[in-house]
Amino acid sequence: MTIDQNHRSQQSSRSTLLPLAATLLTATVALYISLVAFSNITDFGTNQAFVRHVLAMDTTFKDEDLMWRAIESRALQDAAYVAIIAWETVAALVLVFATYLWVRRDHDRARRLSTIGLLMLMLLFGAGFIGIGGEWFVMWQSADWNGLDAATRVFTLSGVVLLVVHLPAEGRASASGTGTVTAE
Repeated sequence: MTIDQNHRSQQSSRSTLLPLAATLLTATVALYISLVAFSNITDFGTNQAFVRHVLAMDTTFKDEDLMWRAIESRALQDAAYVAIIAWETVAALVLVFATYLWVRRDHDRARRLSTIGLLMLMLLFGAGFIGIGGEWFVMWQSADWNGLDAATRVFTLSGVVLLVVHLPAEGRASASGTGTVTAE
């Protein structure tokens, strides 16, 4: 095999494997968030208690300078929880459809929808749970109701999948406009 044939073989393998990796990773996150949303809907009370305690800040150090942030209204706590479940459900649907598009080899649309779904999760778990829950409502202070490790796992997984989805593959130009363009 000549160097040129070897290079073409590696390019062909890469153009096949990257979409496969994006498909499987998108499907993994879609499955995960679908199960999370399903569990939150069918076992509403378990994570409802979590959200209530985090927003009420009732298991934190109860520092006077921070407790004014607490939301003690059950109605507002439950509204926040329902909004979280709705967001998870929409993200799950977007990622399931993105997986379908990856399988159909509609890579451009799959990439766009994967990006939307993954960013939805990064916003929810990064800004929502890590930022707002962890810092604003000082969830990190709670020994009982601290979801920072789980949120960090989902945020990291979503970020890694987002990077894989956007790796340059044969068949599309790179972000700088350079690169080999062949049929995908």
